[in-house]
Amino acid sequence: MGQVVTVVGGGLAGSECALQLARRGLGVRLCEQRPAKASPAHHGALLAELVCSNSLKSTKPDSAAGLLKWELGLMGSELLEVARTCAVPAGGALAVDRDRFSAAVTERVESSPLIEVVREEVTSIPEGPCVIAAGPLCSDALFSAIAERVGGERMSFYDAAAPIVDADSLDRSVVFEQSRYGGEGAGDYLNCPMGREEYDAFMEALLSAERVIARDFEQADLFCACQPVEEVARTGHDSLRFGAMKPVGLVDPRTGRRPWAAVQLRAESASRAAYNLVGFQTNLTWPEQRRVFRMIPGLGEAEFLRYGVMHRNSFVDTPHTLDATFAIPGTRARLAGQITGTEGYVEAIASGLLAALNMAAELAGCEPVRLPATGALGSLVAYATDPQTTGYQPMHVNFGLFPPLENPPRNKAERRAALAERGRADLAAYVGSRPDLFAGAAR
Repeated sequence: MGQVVTVVGGGLAGSECALQLARRGLGVRLCEQRPAKASPAHHGALLAELVCSNSLKSTKPDSAAGLLKWELGLMGSELLEVARTCAVPAGGALAVDRDRFSAAVTERVESSPLIEVVREEVTSIPEGPCVIAAGPLCSDALFSAIAERVGGERMSFYDAAAPIVDADSLDRSVVFEQSRYGGEGAGDYLNCPMGREEYDAFMEALLSAERVIARDFEQADLFCACQPVEEVARTGHDSLRFGAMKPVGLVDPRTGRRPWAAVQLRAESASRAAYNLVGFQTNLTWPEQRRVFRMIPGLGEAEFLRYGVMHRNSFVDTPHTLDATFAIPGTRARLAGQITGTEGYVEAIASGLLAALNMAAELAGCEPVRLPATGALGSLVAYATDPQTTGYQPMHVNFGLFPPLENPPRNKAERRAALAERGRADLAAYVGSRPDLFAGAAR
């Protein structure tokens, strides 16, 4: 088989990395601890399991998330291709049937003649070339080994997942299909409308409910994009009504008017047999989830297929411990995925692809990958590896990371469109300049 690279972790980053290395003729030993050792958030043994939402966020070309997907398509992402074949209706977002997606990725990895899947826990940094994509739930032993090697202080944050309910248990006389403003993907979401008194009662119950981790969190403990709904509620009585439960663009067919608040449900699979409560990540105990969330109109008899959970995630201080290619200085190991603080499903896939490219370049004696900082992935990497970055916290791709335009339009939509256009042009030029790594990559 020739040169073999060890990849630790069979999540999104590890699976993408393994497939990309195999495409370039390298042997891969992919180590995944499940099912021999379970994690607090995973539910099965399939690779690339989505443990939180089933949404990979926006596909709109002028959004940062949409631009990242375009970039991954240009660079030949394997998992993005799988995700598109497993898509479920989600308006302007890419959401997937999580079971089909994980099964398809697992089949693709296991069918590769260059990838050996080893089901065992890795407790130390492997010898030889390796990519550690163990995720934010990296085992204590391995994370301790990494922390000892990089000499950085251990850092962590709390993450949460939303509950999933059985579609047959919803009250369809109350719940209605509609996307906000009747736009793209109308009917892809279900909506549970609330009146003012219903909202007030719900907020009171939510704030007084029993939590699994019974303490008030410091904001530094919580990753903002996955804060428990009850923690958001603590910031103000109207915080949910202007956030996850905002009713703008919706019309309750029973009244012909906009509701006071609304809970949106997103399909978990193409069959729409199950729905995720959008924005309802939670730390409530399971009995309290049943009691409080069944107060939502239309969910009075809801059957919970999965309760919301909360767990502690870990990541390294990337700007001050890794080099520009996410490698641990002085070793043949590099990190990928959420353990580096690049937060989000698609960002994890992207970092796995990038790790594979840099590993392939290193083994071939080529220049490392230097993505333009004007793009979605390039700007995220620049932020995550800049020693000037202080107070490092997990970060999604966003236009706030992009270098400013020389003559930016005053209109926000036009400005974002210009940023995306510049990013696409610069990345296309870079990919074209590196046939050694990207020949025939686009999918």
